[in-house]
Amino acid sequence: MSRKKLFLFFIADLIVLIIAYLLVYPVPISPAGWNPPAAPSLTGQYLQNSRLAGVERLSLGTGDPRPGAGYGPEDVAIDADGQIYAGIDDGRIIRLQSDGSRPEEFANTHGRPLGLIFDASGNLIVADAIKGLLSIARDRNVTVLTTEADGLRFACTNDLDVARDGTIYFTDASSKFPLTDFTADILEHQGNGRLLAYDPKTKTTRTLLKELCFANGVAVSPDQTFLLVVETAAYRVHRVWLSGTKQGQSEIFIDKLQDSPDGI
Repeated sequence: MSRKKLFLFFIADLIVLIIAYLLVYPVPISPAGWNPPAAPSLTGQYLQNSRLAGVERLSLGTGDPRPGAGYGPEDVAIDADGQIYAGIDDGRIIRLQSDGSRPEEFANTHGRPLGLIFDASGNLIVADAIKGLLSIARDRNVTVLTTEADGLRFACTNDLDVARDGTIYFTDASSKFPLTDFTADILEHQGNGRLLAYDPKTKTTRTLLKELCFANGVAVSPDQTFLLVVETAAYRVHRVWLSGTKQGQSEIFIDKLQDSPDGI
């Protein structure tokens, strides 16, 4: 057999081996087919505007020399004295005075604090993407409230709100992928996210909605009759009824948004 034929056989065998490898090699993503709705045009309520042009940027004063540290505030919480709190990527929660001055470290979750809100007792409730749902007392002591529901651990605790009765409603953006791999969850589009409720009296966690494509922002209505939850990767917002004849039921509140919604 000539050298040319041997070379061609070698190349053919190599191609077969590569294809076989790609077919059987395990990958973490199992993507689902999805045809997204057509994006609305940038007209009417979606018309581009300059409303944020005059915002003032407040310094968090992190001063951290480590590469990549000290950035990425996800949420803002205001305490009873008007002081401002924001969590950053290295686990610290920074507190500023009501005028935005004198930033200082309030606490460190040693995780990734995302959603923040104060409860009626003045505890700072934190949705930490790594550590789970946390409560930080006024003395800065950090307590883990919950890290799982229905036997499934949270992989990316994201946002939250506290109802008047003390119930903490929060999201686990994905039970499969951590925040560092959030794009994998969006690409997979299998609905790994959940909307959950934590009862501080019974210390129990229950699931309200599941199979959400990157569950994100949460907001309880002013009259406490329903809550809204953002489904980032599906460009929509769900409403879950908390009382009345529709209690426990859910429906689409806003659909076919122009882009990926986040907080609410």
